[in-house]
Amino acid sequence: MNKNTPINYDTVKDKISKCKKSKVGNASIREIVRIVNEIETETGEKFIRMEMGVPGLTPPEIGTEAEIAALRRGVAAKYPMIDGVADLKDEAQRFVKLFLDLDISREHCLPSVGSMQGSYATFSVINRTDRNKEGTLFIDPGFPVQKQQVRMMGHDFMSFDVYNYRGEALHDKLESYLKTGKVSSIMYSNPNNPSWICFTERELQIIGELATKYDAVVIEDLAYFGMDFRKDFAQPGVAPYQPTVAHYTDNYILLISSSKVFSYAGQRVGIIAVSGKLFEREYPDLTRYFPNKQFGHSLVFGALYSLSSGVTHSSQYAVAAMLKAVNDGEFKFIDHVKEYGRRAKIVKRIFTENDFSIVYDKDENEKIADGFFFTFSYPGFSGVDLLEEMLYYGISSISLNITGSERTEGLRACVSQINGHQFEQLETRLKAFYKDHQ
Repeated sequence: MNKNTPINYDTVKDKISKCKKSKVGNASIREIVRIVNEIETETGEKFIRMEMGVPGLTPPEIGTEAEIAALRRGVAAKYPMIDGVADLKDEAQRFVKLFLDLDISREHCLPSVGSMQGSYATFSVINRTDRNKEGTLFIDPGFPVQKQQVRMMGHDFMSFDVYNYRGEALHDKLESYLKTGKVSSIMYSNPNNPSWICFTERELQIIGELATKYDAVVIEDLAYFGMDFRKDFAQPGVAPYQPTVAHYTDNYILLISSSKVFSYAGQRVGIIAVSGKLFEREYPDLTRYFPNKQFGHSLVFGALYSLSSGVTHSSQYAVAAMLKAVNDGEFKFIDHVKEYGRRAKIVKRIFTENDFSIVYDKDENEKIADGFFFTFSYPGFSGVDLLEEMLYYGISSISLNITGSERTEGLRACVSQINGHQFEQLETRLKAFYKDHQ
C-alpha cells in the first residue's frame, strides 16, 4: 500500500490496531465514530464523515421555540403521561391521516424515546404474544442495532437480503419464512437504511397480505418519512401519500421519527402508531410477561412504562408544534430535507467518476432516489477491506456486512454531514484513491 496517503499512514494504522477487532471493517457504527474521532484529534485532519446517520440541517425554529415555551411553563417539574401529551397525540393522529391516508385513533398514537425505543418496546411485546413463535423476520439490509435489540431480549430472528427478491419474487421468499409458523414480527425500513431502496405498492401489498395470512405483525420503520424525492409527498391530505403496508393489513405498527425529517435527533422523540385492531387485541400468552393480555395495555403500561416512564415532556411539545405546522400546510417538511437529495446526487457522481459503483442501484427497474444514504463498492475489494483502506484517505463509512446485506463488497455512505465546502476535498481524496488502486 502507498504510505503517502492524505491522512498520516502510521496514525491510522495505529488506531486500527487498537480497535480490538480482527477487521476494523466489521466494527459497529459507534466504534467507527470513535476511531475516526481519535484519528482526527491526533492528526488535526478532518474526515469526510459518512459513517453515521446524523442530521446535517438546523432544526426548525417552530420546534425549538415550542420546547423553550414548554420549559418556561414549568413542564420539566412534572412527569409526562406515558401515552403522550394531548397536543402530540392530536397532531400525530392528524399527521397519519393527512400524509399516510390512515385513520388511527389518537389513543393509539404513542410517543417513544426515538424510534430506537419504539422498536425495542414493540419487539418486547409482539415477540411474546405467542409462546410457539420465536421472534422477528428482518427484511434486510437493515439497521444493525435492531438485531442487537432482539438479541438482548433473548429472542431468535431470521433474515434475508431482499436484493434478489424484488417484485413478485418477494412473495415466495417471504412466505418460505412465514409458513414455518415461527415468525411473530416482520421488520424493515422504507425508505431503507442502508440501501435507500423503496418498496413498491405491490411489494407492500405482498407483505401485508402474507402478514395477515400467517398472523405476523409488521413493524414498519418510517425514519425517513417522505424522503423518496422522486415523488411529492409534501401536500397534506393530497395524494400521493407515503407508501405503507398499513393499507394492506391490520397487523401493523408504524415507527415515525422526528430525527431526520425534523432534524430533531438530539431530543429523542418518535411516534409509535398502532393499528386499532392490534391495539385492542388480546393475547393470553402476554400474561407470561405483562399484567394484562391486551396488546395496547401491555405496550403502554408494560413495555414503555418500564423502559422510560415517559418521553421528555418539553420535547413532546416541540414535535407537536412541528407536526401542527406541517398538518396546517405552514411548514413544508419535505422541502426542508431535499438538501440531502442534492448532496447525494453530487457525491454519487464524484464516486462513480472515480471507478466506484453503486451497489443497491434500482427499485425493480427504476433507479433509486438520491437521498440520505447510498451504497458503493470498488473493484477488487470486499466491503470490510474497502472500509479500512478508505480510512487512510480520510473517508469513513460502514460495511454492509453488519446490516444483513449479502452484498459483501459494499459500504454504506450517509451524505448528511458532507457540506458544500467538502465536495472538492472529497473529489481530491477519491482521485488519490483511484490513482493508487486503478
